[in-house]
Amino acid sequence: MTIKPLEKVKIVMLSMIVIMGLRTLAQNRGSSADPSLDAYIDALRADMRSDKIEVIKEAMQFSEKDAAAFWPIYKKYEAEQGKLNDERIQLIKRYSDKWSTLTDAEARTVALGALDLDSRQADLKKKYFAEFDRVLPGLVVAKFFQLEYRLDLLVDLEIASELPALLTRPPGMPNETIQVKPN
Repeated sequence: MTIKPLEKVKIVMLSMIVIMGLRTLAQNRGSSADPSLDAYIDALRADMRSDKIEVIKEAMQFSEKDAAAFWPIYKKYEAEQGKLNDERIQLIKRYSDKWSTLTDAEARTVALGALDLDSRQADLKKKYFAEFDRVLPGLVVAKFFQLEYRLDLLVDLEIASELPALLTRPPGMPNETIQVKPN
Protein backbone atom coordinates (compact mmCIF):
# COMPACT_ATOMS: atom_id res chain seq x y z
CA MET A 1 0.00 0.00 0.00
CA THR A 2 1.50 3.33 -1.02
CA ILE A 3 0.77 6.56 0.78
CA LYS A 4 -0.36 9.45 -1.42
CA PRO A 5 1.53 12.76 -1.29
CA LEU A 6 -1.37 14.50 0.45
CA GLU A 7 -1.37 11.84 3.17
CA LYS A 8 2.39 12.35 3.61
CA VAL A 9 1.79 16.08 4.03
CA LYS A 10 -0.78 15.28 6.72
CA ILE A 11 1.80 13.10 8.48
CA VAL A 12 4.34 15.93 8.35
CA MET A 13 1.76 18.36 9.73
CA LEU A 14 0.76 15.96 12.49
CA SER A 15 4.42 15.77 13.49
CA MET A 16 4.58 19.58 13.64
CA ILE A 17 1.45 19.69 15.79
CA VAL A 18 3.03 17.21 18.19
CA ILE A 19 6.27 19.20 18.33
CA MET A 20 4.55 22.50 18.99
CA GLY A 21 2.13 20.90 21.44
CA LEU A 22 5.02 19.42 23.41
CA ARG A 23 6.76 22.80 23.40
CA THR A 24 3.59 24.46 24.74
CA LEU A 25 3.20 21.75 27.39
CA ALA A 26 6.79 22.20 28.49
CA GLN A 27 6.34 25.96 28.76
CA ASN A 28 3.20 25.53 30.83
CA ARG A 29 5.21 23.32 33.17
CA GLY A 30 7.98 25.91 33.22
CA SER A 31 10.58 23.54 31.76
CA SER A 32 11.30 24.81 28.27
CA ALA A 33 14.96 23.85 28.69
CA ASP A 34 14.10 20.17 29.26
CA PRO A 35 16.85 18.20 27.45
CA SER A 36 14.63 15.14 26.99
CA LEU A 37 11.99 17.29 25.28
CA ASP A 38 14.64 18.83 23.02
CA ALA A 39 15.92 15.34 22.13
CA TYR A 40 12.38 14.25 21.30
CA ILE A 41 11.85 17.34 19.14
CA ASP A 42 15.11 16.59 17.31
CA ALA A 43 13.95 13.02 16.65
CA LEU A 44 10.61 14.26 15.33
CA ARG A 45 12.39 16.77 13.08
CA ALA A 46 14.47 13.93 11.61
CA ASP A 47 11.28 11.95 10.97
CA MET A 48 9.71 15.00 9.34
CA ARG A 49 12.69 15.40 7.01
CA SER A 50 12.31 11.79 5.98
CA ASP A 51 8.57 12.23 5.41
CA LYS A 52 9.23 15.39 3.40
CA ILE A 53 11.59 13.48 1.11
CA GLU A 54 8.82 10.96 0.46
CA VAL A 55 6.35 13.77 -0.29
CA ILE A 56 8.83 15.29 -2.74
CA LYS A 57 9.46 11.94 -4.46
CA GLU A 58 5.77 11.26 -4.90
CA ALA A 59 4.76 14.78 -5.89
CA MET A 60 7.64 15.42 -8.28
CA GLN A 61 7.71 12.05 -10.06
CA PHE A 62 11.31 12.61 -11.22
CA SER A 63 12.74 10.82 -14.22
CA GLU A 64 15.91 8.87 -13.41
CA LYS A 65 18.03 11.61 -14.99
CA ASP A 66 16.28 14.41 -13.08
CA ALA A 67 16.43 12.46 -9.79
CA ALA A 68 20.18 11.94 -10.24
CA ALA A 69 20.63 15.70 -10.69
CA PHE A 70 18.13 16.78 -8.02
CA TRP A 71 18.95 14.76 -4.89
CA PRO A 72 22.63 15.72 -4.39
CA ILE A 73 21.72 19.41 -4.62
CA TYR A 74 18.66 18.93 -2.42
CA LYS A 75 20.82 17.29 0.26
CA LYS A 76 23.03 20.43 0.42
CA TYR A 77 19.95 22.69 0.35
CA GLU A 78 18.30 20.75 3.19
CA ALA A 79 21.49 20.91 5.29
CA GLU A 80 21.68 24.70 4.94
CA GLN A 81 17.95 25.03 5.50
CA GLY A 82 18.29 22.90 8.64
CA LYS A 83 20.74 25.41 10.11
CA LEU A 84 18.26 28.23 9.52
CA ASN A 85 15.48 26.11 11.04
CA ASP A 86 17.66 25.52 14.12
CA GLU A 87 17.95 29.29 14.52
CA ARG A 88 14.21 29.64 13.99
CA ILE A 89 13.46 27.12 16.72
CA GLN A 90 15.77 29.00 19.11
CA LEU A 91 14.01 32.27 18.26
CA ILE A 92 10.60 30.64 18.81
CA LYS A 93 11.79 29.26 22.16
CA ARG A 94 13.01 32.70 23.28
CA TYR A 95 9.73 34.30 22.22
CA SER A 96 7.60 31.59 23.83
CA ASP A 97 9.54 31.73 27.07
CA LYS A 98 9.29 35.52 27.37
CA TRP A 99 6.07 36.50 25.61
CA SER A 100 4.19 37.31 28.81
CA THR A 101 6.95 39.65 30.01
CA LEU A 102 8.32 40.81 26.67
CA THR A 103 9.80 44.30 26.78
CA ASP A 104 9.86 46.68 23.82
CA ALA A 105 13.55 45.94 23.25
CA GLU A 106 13.02 42.17 23.39
CA ALA A 107 10.03 42.42 21.03
CA ARG A 108 12.16 44.38 18.55
CA THR A 109 14.97 41.83 18.82
CA VAL A 110 12.60 38.92 18.18
CA ALA A 111 10.86 40.70 15.29
CA LEU A 112 14.14 41.71 13.67
CA GLY A 113 15.47 38.18 14.18
CA ALA A 114 12.40 36.75 12.43
CA LEU A 115 12.76 39.21 9.55
CA ASP A 116 16.45 38.37 9.25
CA LEU A 117 15.65 34.65 9.12
CA ASP A 118 12.98 35.28 6.45
CA SER A 119 15.51 37.23 4.39
CA ARG A 120 18.19 34.55 4.70
CA GLN A 121 15.63 31.86 3.85
CA ALA A 122 14.70 33.77 0.67
CA ASP A 123 18.39 34.18 -0.20
CA LEU A 124 18.95 30.45 0.32
CA LYS A 125 16.05 29.61 -1.98
CA LYS A 126 17.37 31.97 -4.67
CA LYS A 127 20.82 30.40 -4.38
CA TYR A 128 19.47 26.88 -4.75
CA PHE A 129 16.98 27.85 -7.44
CA ALA A 130 19.99 28.84 -9.54
CA GLU A 131 21.79 25.57 -8.70
CA PHE A 132 18.78 23.42 -9.56
CA ASP A 133 18.15 25.51 -12.68
CA ARG A 134 21.64 24.72 -14.02
CA VAL A 135 20.94 20.97 -14.11
CA LEU A 136 17.14 20.59 -14.34
CA PRO A 137 14.40 21.78 -16.69
CA GLY A 138 12.76 25.05 -15.59
CA LEU A 139 9.38 23.40 -15.13
CA VAL A 140 10.84 20.84 -12.72
CA VAL A 141 12.60 23.54 -10.71
CA ALA A 142 9.47 25.71 -10.56
CA LYS A 143 7.35 22.72 -9.55
CA PHE A 144 9.76 21.86 -6.72
CA PHE A 145 9.82 25.40 -5.35
CA GLN A 146 6.03 25.60 -5.57
CA LEU A 147 5.83 22.39 -3.53
CA GLU A 148 8.43 23.73 -1.10
CA TYR A 149 6.46 26.97 -0.73
CA ARG A 150 3.25 25.09 0.04
CA LEU A 151 4.92 22.84 2.59
CA ASP A 152 6.52 25.90 4.23
CA LEU A 153 3.11 27.59 4.41
CA LEU A 154 1.59 24.58 6.17
CA VAL A 155 4.39 24.48 8.72
CA ASP A 156 4.28 28.27 9.24
CA LEU A 157 0.52 28.18 9.74
CA GLU A 158 0.81 25.46 12.35
CA ILE A 159 3.60 27.24 14.19
CA ALA A 160 1.67 30.52 14.15
CA SER A 161 -1.42 28.82 15.53
CA GLU A 162 0.57 27.44 18.47
CA LEU A 163 2.47 30.60 19.44
CA PRO A 164 0.97 33.10 21.85
CA ALA A 165 -0.05 36.22 19.94
CA LEU A 166 1.04 39.70 20.91
CA LEU A 167 -2.39 40.91 19.77
CA THR A 168 -3.69 39.88 23.18
CA ARG A 169 -2.16 41.50 26.21
CA PRO A 170 0.20 39.31 28.25
CA PRO A 171 -0.90 38.20 31.74
CA GLY A 172 -0.60 40.93 34.33
CA MET A 173 -1.72 43.62 31.89
CA PRO A 174 -5.29 44.67 31.07
CA ASN A 175 -6.91 41.75 29.28
CA GLU A 176 -7.97 43.54 26.15
CA THR A 177 -7.14 43.13 22.51
CA ILE A 178 -4.78 45.60 20.91
CA GLN A 179 -6.54 47.49 18.14
CA VAL A 180 -4.70 47.40 14.83
CA LYS A 181 -5.17 50.70 12.99
CA PRO A 182 -5.79 50.46 9.23
CA ASN A 183 -3.47 52.52 7.02
